[in-house]
Amino acid sequence: MSDTPFGFGLPPEEPDDGDEGKKKDQQSGGGQGPANPFGFGLPGAGGLGGPGADNPLAAMFGSLNPTDLGAAFQQLGQMLSYEGGPVNWDMAKQIARQTVSQGTSDGTKDASVGPAERTAVQEAVRLADLWLDDVTSLPSGAASAVAWSRAEWVEATLPAWQELVDPVAERVGTAMGDVLPEEMQAMAGPLIGMMRSMGGAMFGTQIGQAVGVLAGEVVGSTDIGLPLGPAGRAALLPVNIEAFGKDLGVAQEEVRLYLALREAAHQRLFAHVPWLRSHLFGAVDGYARGIKVDTAKLEDVVGQFDPQNPEQLQDALQQGMFQPEDTPEQKAALARLETALALVEGWVDAVVHAAAKPRLSSADALRETLRRRRASGGPAEQTFATLIGLELRPRRLRDASRLWASLTDARGIEGRDGLWAHPDMLPTAADLDDPDGFVHREQLDFSELDRMLGEAAGGGAGKPDLHKKDPAQDGDRKDDGKDDGKGDGAE
Repeated sequence: MSDTPFGFGLPPEEPDDGDEGKKKDQQSGGGQGPANPFGFGLPGAGGLGGPGADNPLAAMFGSLNPTDLGAAFQQLGQMLSYEGGPVNWDMAKQIARQTVSQGTSDGTKDASVGPAERTAVQEAVRLADLWLDDVTSLPSGAASAVAWSRAEWVEATLPAWQELVDPVAERVGTAMGDVLPEEMQAMAGPLIGMMRSMGGAMFGTQIGQAVGVLAGEVVGSTDIGLPLGPAGRAALLPVNIEAFGKDLGVAQEEVRLYLALREAAHQRLFAHVPWLRSHLFGAVDGYARGIKVDTAKLEDVVGQFDPQNPEQLQDALQQGMFQPEDTPEQKAALARLETALALVEGWVDAVVHAAAKPRLSSADALRETLRRRRASGGPAEQTFATLIGLELRPRRLRDASRLWASLTDARGIEGRDGLWAHPDMLPTAADLDDPDGFVHREQLDFSELDRMLGEAAGGGAGKPDLHKKDPAQDGDRKDDGKDDGKGDGAE
């Protein structure tokens, strides 16, 4: 990744007009020089010292041919006339696709997925689901298995990114207008409108570049612990799987199968724990609501705002304009999110290892590689750290994995997976500190509560069975028992 992975400029494109194109590119410094006030890599724009330096318009557009000039004005017009939500998602999608088309730093290019690769992915997911049947009580959650190119991954995951990013971007857009004195806001309507459009373009550019870079590294739809793809669709990226396994010394088939196990395990969890997706996305949203904007810094930016240098807004964003509130509520939101991510990733790690260990000789090596990969972070973590100071990294993955494995030994597969019936039943951050205490904590006897509920429902007729093993009927009734138990001092 570059030093500014979410910078404002688009990746430079190869000139298609021979020596003349190379000459223009040399004059423009690759299309990213200061003569380009909007930083979008307008092809052929002259440098500050080039022809027409005394004339800003000539410096900007003097060397463009009519086709390039039209495209430049069209792009500029789209940016400044945008009136949608807080993020220009059309721009984000365009930039993500262009970033993908450039390939990754190791020279790997995106490619359409062929029939053989699609078949290999479908067979790997099918076999993975068979293996997982032995190690979890949650049934298969993958209605289909698909093989995506990087570009297809971008298309499929943008709706989830929109749900994650829009709340904080909305706060930023509001703050950009509120920093002006009230008496000036009416007179500064056009300026505020332009700033909101620029803010939408700024976020769109950053998210687009981040998603484009991430598309070159992910191996499935659940790499960051969140369900980014459509529900019930297990997805793998063959070109990235090949790059991931290239230097591991492990057969490609084993690498694909192990990654299929992880993808299929995530799909089971998100399909059969209906509250989990909203719980995770709600935790991100709750954390974002606690973000405060450094209005003093934003006022400085607005006061010195130069329409020919909108990168100032981006620089301010990257230099910590947005800080989390240091309040008990914000700390609780952060702990809630980090614990939830650790529990998801820890459960997947534990069940996948249980399924793979007896069958794959490389299971231990692949497990450690993926643990280190998640711990070191990547573009997704950097995106959220840049935008809202949040890292989507399961810091306590190993602790959570050990706790789930211990629960399996102590309570069995059904006892372990039954904890997903309600968020209040899951281990807490404190339980990760004392896993043995949680694992061996005395389980409450709900038989008397069962009898009372049955009598209340009709003198014992049709008494509900709180311990019935059908997950579809079990969750809500077990929730009531758990909540009442905790009220009696379970904590």
